[in-house]
Formats: sequence, structure tokens, C-alpha cells
Amino acid sequence: MHPSYRKFRNFGSGGGTSITKTRQLVVDEQRLLRDYRKTGDLQLLGRLYEPYMPLVYGLCLKYYKDEAKSEDAVMQIFESLVAKLRIHEVTNFKGWLYTLARNHCLMDLRADNRISTVAIEDYLVESDIFLHQQDSGEQIPEERLVLMESCLQELNDEQQRCIRLFYLEQKCYKEVADITGYDLNKVKSHIQNGKRNLKICMERKQT
Repeated sequence: MHPSYRKFRNFGSGGGTSITKTRQLVVDEQRLLRDYRKTGDLQLLGRLYEPYMPLVYGLCLKYYKDEAKSEDAVMQIFESLVAKLRIHEVTNFKGWLYTLARNHCLMDLRADNRISTVAIEDYLVESDIFLHQQDSGEQIPEERLVLMESCLQELNDEQQRCIRLFYLEQKCYKEVADITGYDLNKVKSHIQNGKRNLKICMERKQT
């Protein structure tokens, strides 16, 4: 495995990224994804994964609270990509990888009995195809995003805030509760009701 994958101490945050650079990054990622899926060349996979290693490490550290364990997880997640990216067509790599890494940590903690099955639910971010399609790698059409934003404005303040945090900002239940100050069960209720009202609104406006 490439030696640079072990250089966690050199992780750092660079300067701001321009829109042009962001667009170019997406184009480059799509090319690497396509080429890796065809060839299985691990050098291509390494180039794709390496820019996200600081993010994956930081996410794992948030859950494990252990640097060595987090470093190992970064490698384990990379190894899982070897097979997954030969099978799945992914267009939103950053979002897909974020969900994959989060679930890896949660499932590992559950296997070690460091977190209960019930507690895991409070930390999960729901990958709902209705609201975002990161797992399948599909992009949501712009007109659907505009419609979604319009309907979000029609929700009450509590539902709108929880929906935005949970789905659009990918906060987990517990994080939404911490940010809003709402009781955890209230958060789940606001999200469930808000999601239902959002779907009804969008269906109404599409007819």
C-alpha cells in the first residue's frame, strides 16, 4: 500500500477552494472513478482517496476517540473501496464516502459492544432516496431541488430546522438535538412529520 497513506500527522487544511477548482475536482474524480472501475488499478484508487483521508480520519476520530484506531479505520475503509468501487457507479464520491465511513465506524463500535443497537440509531444519518441519493451516486435534478426548497419554506420552524440539519447538513439525530436544544424524541418526531409534509407538498406541486 502507498506509504503516504500512513502520514496522518501531515494532515492539514488548505486555503479556500475556488468554484473552478471545485468543478475540476469533480471532473477529475469522475475520470478516476470510471478508469478504476474499468481497470482495478490501485494507483488510481489511491489518487481518488488520498485527498479525503483527513476528512475520513477526522470523522473516525470523532467516534473512536482514539488516534491509532482511527488510523486503522482509514486503511480499512480504503480496503473496502477496492471491491465496492468496482461494483457501484458513484457520481457523488464525497457524500458516498462520508456515509460509508460513518457507517463503518458505527458498525465497528456495535461489534465491539461499545455502543448499543438503540444508541446507534441516534447517530445514524438517514440516506433517504427521496431527499438525497448519495448511496446510489445519482444526482438530484436542479428543478427537484428548487421544488424541495420551496416546500421546505412551508414547514413550521421546528420541522424545517430539523430537516435541514438532518438531511441537507447530514447531522445525526443526536447532533440535531444538541444544536437545536430539542429533546431527542422531539427531533425524531419533527423529522418524521416534516419529511411526510415535505413529500405531500412536493407531490401536490408536481401535479
